[in-house]
Amino acid sequence: MIPEIEELKNAVALSPENVYLRMMLIRKMQHLPYYLAEVEDQLNLLLKYDPRNVEGKELLAGIYLKKNKTSACIIILEDLDHANELSTNGKIILAKAYLKEENFERAKELYQMVLLVDPEANDEELDGAFRVQEVRNTEAVDDGFLEKPSMNFSDVGGLDAIKKEIDLKIIKPLSNPELYAAYGKKIGGGILLYGPPGCGKTYLAKATAGEINAAFINVSLNDILDMWHGNSEKNLHNIFAKARQNTPCVVFFDEIDALAAKRSDMLQSAGKKVINQFLNELDGIQHDNEGLLIIGATNTPWHLDSAFRRPGRFDRIIFVPPPDLKSKEIILELKLKDKPSENIDYKKVAKKTKNYSGADINAIVDIAIESKLEEALETGIPKPITTKDLVKAIEKHRASTVDWFNTAKNYATFANQSGLYNDVLSYIKKM
Repeated sequence: MIPEIEELKNAVALSPENVYLRMMLIRKMQHLPYYLAEVEDQLNLLLKYDPRNVEGKELLAGIYLKKNKTSACIIILEDLDHANELSTNGKIILAKAYLKEENFERAKELYQMVLLVDPEANDEELDGAFRVQEVRNTEAVDDGFLEKPSMNFSDVGGLDAIKKEIDLKIIKPLSNPELYAAYGKKIGGGILLYGPPGCGKTYLAKATAGEINAAFINVSLNDILDMWHGNSEKNLHNIFAKARQNTPCVVFFDEIDALAAKRSDMLQSAGKKVINQFLNELDGIQHDNEGLLIIGATNTPWHLDSAFRRPGRFDRIIFVPPPDLKSKEIILELKLKDKPSENIDYKKVAKKTKNYSGADINAIVDIAIESKLEEALETGIPKPITTKDLVKAIEKHRASTVDWFNTAKNYATFANQSGLYNDVLSYIKKM
């Protein structure tokens, strides 16, 4: 027995709701193996009194990982990750949990994000799984990166105002190059789409490329980030070079905040170098970006370095809200197209989906389909989806945009000097 720990235990017993004291006790015990079970009990009590305690949640997730309770570990840390509260150590724990679950892509992505912010960070298990021993060839980007989307704006439900803005920025210049050249306007540029997840940002980017029959490159973190210094910048340059060789070309960066985070938040220079390379490519100082269309998408625009919002880079910043009532009806019709359905009252269903994103609507259609499949497996006869089935599915699904708007409201209220979030404020007032 350790006297200091026993004294803290007595103090906590006298004042069980004192979160600060309980946290002190946990910190004293957490590195001593024979206290592992007791630390788990103390953490559960801590979170009973302070459910949002980030340090406590990450410590409990670490214990679950040691005990091979990977699902419980992932649930705790994913909640923190979605709220942008996960620390570097928490991300490493979550990456290791994904690795144990054999979700290698997500584990690697998280570890790469850690190394982008802090290249000196390391974990033996993750290094063994993902650090490459030979530098891959970065002199050329495979043509497999390029695709020609078959979808266009007609495949995207609603969002008419946003389609119109993209039409003016991207499609019209390609259709009328001489007219734009007369006014000294270049064909190309950048658009940043932001808003809650699941509202069609990726669809819009693909549909834009399909609308103008352009090449399309969908860039992920795995395509850019490399464990070795200098290679990330080369990978980024090579993707831009491939796009310039295949104009008109839409280059889409989803979750762009991971590559364009605020440089002031970065501890090491490696991440800053990637951002500087990104800015140089956007400026096209050494290369001609004519016909190159850059679309970035983010759920967290407040994490973006302000340099990316400078005119000439992402000079059009568009808020992509959840679909309105009419758009929801269109999305429902598109989702149920070619599926067995009967007398669907699309307006009635749409009215019940307050704050739903396009992804949420897709989720309720899936839930309705699953319920019908259960019936079909029992009877052997497929039955059509009805309005009633969709309404029942809505009762089982919570709108995913609510948490995003709660966070966005704070930024829109207190950090809106440039007016960037005016559209968000206007939308919140109508909610």
